[in-house]
Amino acid sequence: MRIGVLTGGGDCPGLNAVIRAVVRKGISTYGHEFVGFRDGWRGPLEGLTRELGIAQVRGILPRGGTILGSSRTNPFKIDGGVEKIKSNLADLGVDALVAIGGEDTLGVATRLTELGVNVVGVPKTIDNDLGATDYTFGFDTAVNIAMEAIDRLHTTAESHHRTLVVEVMGRHAGWIALHAGLAGGANVILLPERQFDVDQVAGYVEKRFQTQYSPIVVVAEGAQPLDGQMVLHNQELDSFGHVRLGGIGQWLAEQLEAKTGKEARTVVLGHIQRGGTPTAFDRVLATRFGLQAIDAVHEGDFGKMVALKSTDIVRVPLAEATRELKTVPVERYTEAEVFFGS
Repeated sequence: MRIGVLTGGGDCPGLNAVIRAVVRKGISTYGHEFVGFRDGWRGPLEGLTRELGIAQVRGILPRGGTILGSSRTNPFKIDGGVEKIKSNLADLGVDALVAIGGEDTLGVATRLTELGVNVVGVPKTIDNDLGATDYTFGFDTAVNIAMEAIDRLHTTAESHHRTLVVEVMGRHAGWIALHAGLAGGANVILLPERQFDVDQVAGYVEKRFQTQYSPIVVVAEGAQPLDGQMVLHNQELDSFGHVRLGGIGQWLAEQLEAKTGKEARTVVLGHIQRGGTPTAFDRVLATRFGLQAIDAVHEGDFGKMVALKSTDIVRVPLAEATRELKTVPVERYTEAEVFFGS
C-alpha cells in the first residue's frame, strides 16, 4: 500500500518517534510505501507532500516537534474540503492515512472515516485528555519541563520572600498542573475542573509564609475563579472553535499581592512545555503507538485509534476516542489538597 502520514494540532515531543516507527516497520516488515503530508490536514487538503522513507526518519527519535509540520486546519470548515482531500488522495495513489493528533485532529479523522476514507489514528496531546487511552505521549515531557521550572522557582521565591504563580497549559483538563504541581511541591494547584476561591488561595499563601518558606501556586491556563470568567488572550476563535487562553496567572498574582501584601510574580511556561527532546517514557510510548498503528493499517483495521490500556497497546474505535474529554476526577484533586498551604 501507499500510506500517507500527517501530524495535526499542537506539536509535542514524541511525534517524530511515531513517524519513525510507522515508516521503519511499514517498509522493512511489510514493504509499504509512504508519503508525508505537510502541516496537518492542510497537507491532504492542498496536496502538500514530502518524501518519507527510511533515510528521512533516521536520527529523528530524540527530536522534538515534527518533521512533517503541523497546523490547526479543519477541512470541514472549508468549502469542498472533504472532496479536495478525497481527490488529492486518489491522485497521489494513497490507500490509507495515519493521522497523529489530539481531540481536533482525530475528530476530523473520525468524520473522514465515516465518509469512506481509510484512517488509523494515533493519540497525541500534552494535555493527556483523550478518554480512550490511559496516557498520551507528550504529556510526560510537558510535566517534567514544568516540574523542573517549579524546582528552580522555589529557590528564587524564597530568596525574595515572594509568591510565584506558575501558569501551565491545560484548557479544559488540569492533568499537567496536577502532576507538575505534585512533583514540584507546589503549595496550591488550581485546575479547570474546579473553580477556585481567591480568598481561600490567599489564605493558603499566608499560611505558607508563616512556615518561613515562600509559596508556589500552579494554575492551569483554563482555571476559573468562583463566579468568574475564563481569562482570554483575545476573543478570536481558531478553526475548531477554540479561544486563545492566557492571563489567569497574571490576574491571580495581582489578586494575591493585593490580598496578602506580599509581592507576587507570574511565570507563564506556555510553549516551553511543548518543545525540546522527549523523555524516555514518551519515546517508548510513541514508538509503540507507531508500531501498532502500522499493524492496524496493514490489516485493514481502519477507523481505529491505538491506545494505552494499563501496559498494553490496544485498538479502540476513533469515535470512542473523541467522544469525551478525560478530566481530573475529584478524588485525584483531593489527594493534592493535603499539601495546600503547608
